[in-house]
Amino acid sequence: MSERTPEPEAAPAPSSAPARPFRVIAIANQKGGVGKTTTAINLATALAAAGEKTLLIDLDPQGNASTGLGLPRQDREHGSYALLLGNDPADSLARPTGIPDLSLIPAEADLAGAEIELVGLPRREFRLREALSLLTAPRFVLIDCPPGLNLLTLNALVAAEGVLVPLQCEFLALEGISQIMRTIEMVRRGFNARLRLQGIVLTMFDRRNNLSELVAADARGFFGAQVYETVIPRNIRISEAPSHGKPVLLYDFRSPGAQAYVKLAGEMLRREREPRIAPA
Repeated sequence: MSERTPEPEAAPAPSSAPARPFRVIAIANQKGGVGKTTTAINLATALAAAGEKTLLIDLDPQGNASTGLGLPRQDREHGSYALLLGNDPADSLARPTGIPDLSLIPAEADLAGAEIELVGLPRREFRLREALSLLTAPRFVLIDCPPGLNLLTLNALVAAEGVLVPLQCEFLALEGISQIMRTIEMVRRGFNARLRLQGIVLTMFDRRNNLSELVAADARGFFGAQVYETVIPRNIRISEAPSHGKPVLLYDFRSPGAQAYVKLAGEMLRREREPRIAPA
């Protein structure tokens, strides 16, 4: 997977984009294995449980978010590939998950070749933003991005207002976050002036491990209030839930992992109500 960012094509000023009745948040980190998909599934579920109509878009060709919500691979036709490269309205591609107020646009098998097909298309970086322009139903749209920086991730960042970055509480994690911060700034300058850091969420936190405490302290020392107060613990129930096709909130609501995602959703909603300060 290439880490080189495609050069921007000529486009209208990003700041001229009309206001939307929903908020798009890309869940991204160029480093894999940081809890990105787990956060996408469970945060989306927690927001829906709080009464917020939420759409989760699985933009990772691995399709783990679709698996984690119990959708078999044979039932994933007309998903995020069709959203990027087809003409189907986004509303028609969203399907119910069995969780009230939560819908999913899954990652079908063809998504693996989408980047090659996107390369030759006009306005290739804006395909997702334009596909979502007529979306009506949700309050929140969460996008589970693939690891690395490619045209799929770039489409998500161009479509989004905010980027939520899961930060694994392990060695070298802060190096990975510096990459995504540079990417956010690049996208802001070249494609999407409204993009900002939604926040950083600490994942796989182990209070028995001094390293977790050190990583958390370093992150809070550098990023300050941009790091969410809620931390996601290392919890076996979180790891088990995807194999049952369920978010951890349904698999074991009383587990520390499930309760952490409920708190994270509440903290996000509180922050959404606070006045926004535009990036410099």
